[in-house]
Amino acid sequence: MHTSSLQQNILAELDHELATTRKLLALVPYEQADYQPHPKSMKLGQLASHIVNLLAFKQLFVQHPSRDFLDPNGPKPGPSPTNHEELMARFEEYSASLRVALEQATDEELTHSFRLHRGEQTLLEYPKATAIRIMGLNHSIHHRGQLSVYLRLLDVPIPAMYGPSADEPNW
Repeated sequence: MHTSSLQQNILAELDHELATTRKLLALVPYEQADYQPHPKSMKLGQLASHIVNLLAFKQLFVQHPSRDFLDPNGPKPGPSPTNHEELMARFEEYSASLRVALEQATDEELTHSFRLHRGEQTLLEYPKATAIRIMGLNHSIHHRGQLSVYLRLLDVPIPAMYGPSADEPNW
């Protein structure tokens, strides 16, 4: 029987999700970055940037005990990419730095608490590994699903993700 660590499990899941996210982001038609399927929806470029910036957010969970949204000195994403090349470069940079942070984290460190808060108001508090999965991976998967709908509405063929897609039926 093969045993693996908490860190190894998270890295395996991360690698799978990064590969899928990379495939979808590669298809974003940046010339349509202002596309918005509904007035309450993010624009295509904003959504793609948000998905990429969430990688830095996940790294925060690994390397820090908390994040206060009211702290003016807290980490913030860089300026939004202005083209597809910048989007993909940031994705690769943030993916690599997140992976390094996770590789350097021990299982014990991943059981330490992470608190996301706004001043005294706690928004969430979980062990780091749980925060990475819930507010990191699951959050990213949610927005990646939104992105796949945007792309479908723009007639961009959708790649297989967890099984065949209508555009790649023989996955």
